[in-house]
Amino acid sequence: MSKTAKLEIDGKKYEFPLITGTENEVAIDIKNLRSGTEEVITLDPGFKNTGSCESAITFLDGEKGILRYRGYSIEELAEKADFLEVAYLLIFGELPTKEQNDKFHNDIKAEAVVDEDVKKILESFPKSAHPMGVIASLTSALTAFNPSSVNVESEEDMYKAIVKIMGKFPVLVAWTLRRRQGLPLNYGSDEIGYVENILKMMFEKPNHPYEQNKILVNALDKLLILHADHEQNCSTSTVRIVGSSHAGLFASLSAGISALWGPLHGGANQAVLEMLEAIKTDGGDTKKYMAKAKDKKDPFRLMGFGHRVYKNFDPRARIIKKAADEVLGDLGIEDPILDIAKGLEKEALEDQYFVDRKLYPNVDFYSGIIYRGMGIPTDMFTVMFALGRLPGWIAQWREMRLRKEPIGRPRQLYTGATLRPFVDIDKR
Repeated sequence: MSKTAKLEIDGKKYEFPLITGTENEVAIDIKNLRSGTEEVITLDPGFKNTGSCESAITFLDGEKGILRYRGYSIEELAEKADFLEVAYLLIFGELPTKEQNDKFHNDIKAEAVVDEDVKKILESFPKSAHPMGVIASLTSALTAFNPSSVNVESEEDMYKAIVKIMGKFPVLVAWTLRRRQGLPLNYGSDEIGYVENILKMMFEKPNHPYEQNKILVNALDKLLILHADHEQNCSTSTVRIVGSSHAGLFASLSAGISALWGPLHGGANQAVLEMLEAIKTDGGDTKKYMAKAKDKKDPFRLMGFGHRVYKNFDPRARIIKKAADEVLGDLGIEDPILDIAKGLEKEALEDQYFVDRKLYPNVDFYSGIIYRGMGIPTDMFTVMFALGRLPGWIAQWREMRLRKEPIGRPRQLYTGATLRPFVDIDKR
C-alpha cells in the first residue's frame, strides 16, 4: 500500500501521495491540491520547500556535503575526468566512450565559429559594459543567426544544437574579455583540447605565441567541472521555466545567464574579490574584519564563507583549494589581495567561532582567488561561472523538454485591495 500525507482544512480531510526518490528523499505530490480542495494552494516564498520537477541529473545533500552528477561523486569526477567528459555525462546521462568523446569534441570544434556579424553586435557595446550583460545579449543574439527551433523529437537535431552552443559559447566568452582589453578577436586552435583552447583564445597576444601552463589548465578544468551543475538553483530553475514555454535553447540559456548575474548567485565570487579589495583599501587588517564578521551589530558580511545549501562543508571547496595553492605557488604571484585572502582563510579555519558554525571557505572563495591569479578581471568571474554551468543548463533544458513538462506557472496569494468602484479624476 502506497504511503500518503493527510491534510485537514476546516474539518475536511484530504490525502496526497508520497513519492520517494532514488536517494530516499520524500516529496508530497500536491499537483491536485488546488483542484481537490476548492482552490487551496501552498505558499512557499523562494520555493525553499517546493520541488518543481523530478530530475535524474544532480544529487545534492547539503547536510552531509554530498554532490553527485548522474550518480558519480564530484570528488572522483574532478580527479579522473575532464570537463568535456563531465559535460557529456550531464547532458546524455552516461560517461562517453573514447569514440563518443572524440566525436563530441570534434563536432564541438566544427561549430566553434561565430557569424562575423556577431562582432558588430559586440563592438556596439561600450567597453565599460558589464561582461555578464554582454554575454547574455550575445547568447540571445545567436538565435538570430540560427533561427530554426530545435526539434526535440529528433535526437540528431538536439545533438546538433548542443554541440553548436558548446562550440560557440567559449568564443563569445573570450571575445567579451578581449574586447574589454582592446585585444583582437580570435578563434584559438582546433588542434588542442577544449579547456586549453579557452585559455588560448582568452590570453594569446597578437605578437607572441601562447604557451600552455599545465597547472592553469588543470585548475580551470576542475573549476568548470565543479560549477557544471548544482541542482535546481536560481539560474537552472530559470532555464527550465523559460524552456517550459518551448522557448529555444539559446534563449533559455540567455535567461539563465541573466539569473546567474545576481550577487546572491553567480556573482558571489566577484563579491569575494570586491570584499578583499575593500579590506586592502582599509589597511589590510584581516583580524579587524574577522572581528567585524563576528559582531552581529556590524553590517559587514564575510563573503565566500559558508553556503546556504551546504550546512557542513562545500565539497567543491575541498577539491579546488589544492588547485588554488598550486596556481599561486606556480605563478609566484606577489599580490596583497591574495595575501589578504590567505590570511582570512587561515584565521577562519582556526577561529572557534567559524569552526563551530561551520563557516568554511566555499568554492566562490577559492574560484575568485584562482581567477585573480590567472589574470582574469573581477567582473569576468561570473562569465567564467556561466562557462562552467553551460552543460548543466543544457542538460536541465534537454531533460525538461524530453519529459514534456508543462509550462511553469506558479500561483500567488493575493493580498491587495478588494473590489472597489472607479473614482473619476476630478474627484480624487
